[in-house]
Amino acid sequence: MLRVVHQQGTVTAAAEALHLTPSAVSHHMRELARQLKVPLLEPQGRRVRLTPAGHLLIDHADALLARWEAAQAELESYRVGMAGPLRMAGFPTAISGLIAPAAGRLRHSHPDLLVQVRECDTVESMDLLVAGKVDLAVVEPTEGGPPLDDPRFEQSPLLEEPHIMLVPADHPLARAKSVRLEDAAAEDWVVADPDSCDHAQRVRMLCAAAGFSPRIVHAAIQWAAIWPLVGNGLGVSLVPRLAEGAAGQAVVRVPVSNENMPTRRLLTCVRRGSRRHPLVDLGIRALEEVRDHRTMADWPRSA
Repeated sequence: MLRVVHQQGTVTAAAEALHLTPSAVSHHMRELARQLKVPLLEPQGRRVRLTPAGHLLIDHADALLARWEAAQAELESYRVGMAGPLRMAGFPTAISGLIAPAAGRLRHSHPDLLVQVRECDTVESMDLLVAGKVDLAVVEPTEGGPPLDDPRFEQSPLLEEPHIMLVPADHPLARAKSVRLEDAAAEDWVVADPDSCDHAQRVRMLCAAAGFSPRIVHAAIQWAAIWPLVGNGLGVSLVPRLAEGAAGQAVVRVPVSNENMPTRRLLTCVRRGSRRHPLVDLGIRALEEVRDHRTMADWPRSA
């Protein structure tokens, strides 16, 4: 509970993440400080922060919890059966391109296994891991998110996902075998809404590296909305390969040339110490199988 209070910054936010009342969290924090005979929290404006003793306790708690996760993982290997639940989380394109197909494979290979999937962004996925609400998440390095060496997690590379150019079917670039980003420098652009994810920021960054600033005209909250905007000639877009839109749209996916190939790095993330848990290991292997299948498969140019 102290770890979640530290992570959220307020007792109220921690209580919401833990599905408790703020008064219950405050009571437990006071009781913990009383038992340890040191103050653990101190006010910081409208928020709270850990005292030096609180930081010391968190460091030991991370190590203890990692050992506990490892103990549970080893004990689970002695139990019979694969009943679950295995709780997986990820952002929308990770679910559609990786998690949902992996869950489908597990449903057929282990019919007694209960797999539960939850859609959320990377930061929320990692909050849920800390709170014990999720066992395995597919995440991407995010500004403001936990670093790769965060002691609470084990993060492992899963996929280097290339971006593709999405253009109207009657656009001159639709006939190209591959394009450079600068080939679309004069086009209107369609991106995901900045409040929904960091896609717009990534497009600006990649285009800047290619030597131009994109003229962003349209923004959509969902990936599926980008397809008809592009298909009706309102602009072009740079989308992750896993992103999908409705079938039948007049758009063409065009690979971006290798010398300027923008990619997005996807990782599996679990609580430190839980990687050897049989169900977690099963989920990661299912994700890797889907990744390998999609890597070898031909990706359609039109959608």
